[in-house]
Amino acid sequence: MTSNKTIDSGLSRMARELISNAGLIDLHVDTYIPYRLFCYDIFRRHRGEPLLGLIPLPFGHLDLPRIKESGLSGAMWSITTNILRPRWNRWSTFMNNLEEFSTLANHSNAGIRFVRNKAEYEEARQDGSHAIFLSIQGGNALEKAPSGINSLPEPNLITRMTLIHMTDSVYGATSYPYFSWRRAKGLTEKGREMIAQLNAHRIFTDLSHIHPCGFWDAMQVHDPSLPVIVTHTGARGVTDLWRNLDDGQIKAVAKTGGVIGIIFHKKYLKRKHGPQNADMVLEHLEHVINVAGEDVAAIGSDYDGFILPPKDLLSGEHYPVLVEKMLQRGWSSSRIKKILSENFLRALDRLRP
Repeated sequence: MTSNKTIDSGLSRMARELISNAGLIDLHVDTYIPYRLFCYDIFRRHRGEPLLGLIPLPFGHLDLPRIKESGLSGAMWSITTNILRPRWNRWSTFMNNLEEFSTLANHSNAGIRFVRNKAEYEEARQDGSHAIFLSIQGGNALEKAPSGINSLPEPNLITRMTLIHMTDSVYGATSYPYFSWRRAKGLTEKGREMIAQLNAHRIFTDLSHIHPCGFWDAMQVHDPSLPVIVTHTGARGVTDLWRNLDDGQIKAVAKTGGVIGIIFHKKYLKRKHGPQNADMVLEHLEHVINVAGEDVAAIGSDYDGFILPPKDLLSGEHYPVLVEKMLQRGWSSSRIKKILSENFLRALDRLRP
């Protein structure tokens, strides 16, 4: 793995200044998963190197020291629903995780802080805290909640929710072809009701992981005055894979004023004879921009979500490498700032003015 010293020497002053001035917001990180599974210490610096120097790890990408080092000012951290957990205890498990995560933040000595809107994000950034936009990955965590989102003690603490994750749920079908057995792939009536609740509480509807039929059903019933987001995906125009969005979907999200975060998982990014490094991410960002304009593109790494990133984006200290690549492609400072944070903050400000 490239050392931090080598990374630093390869970065221009402009790349550093862009991150410092604009901030950097990742639309999807899953670092709370290894914390739950392995008691992974998010406040201690980890090496982030491949196992035995050979095998890249699908987790261990982020921790607070590397977050600070890279300039990651905010991120959507998910409480992710275990796809193997029986539905009868998902709600109680989610509530336990929410309480534990809140305690973790409250005792972090202002290292991390939950934020709900742009103003709170800016306050956290000014204080030197990493801003957490709390999210739910897998709405099936709420299947047994007495009244859905309304059952949460503080619904507005949640910034966004994916209706679906890796398996079908009461809300609709997953895009994952190996875990979907539902014949009807569209949104269910309960799915429509959940979108209405999300709209009412001004919580982003995240259409990552949903089957295309459910995607279009969701776009029909979603409040057209509110932005829709897809936090971690690729573009089918580059890599024609079930996990990615086609051009019609990209345009539909853009029409709502929403944003699309490009994932770092190589499987969803690679193409035949294509690049094997961070340029994979850049190709997908560029495709989104070419299809729907600069105001829709963002970063949604999925770090710590059991992904295998490109070799020069192996862990969180490498975000600046991506910015350097943007500069090398001749992208303007205004475009880069939009991707780093401005597009998401604009959508957030529309959702929660």
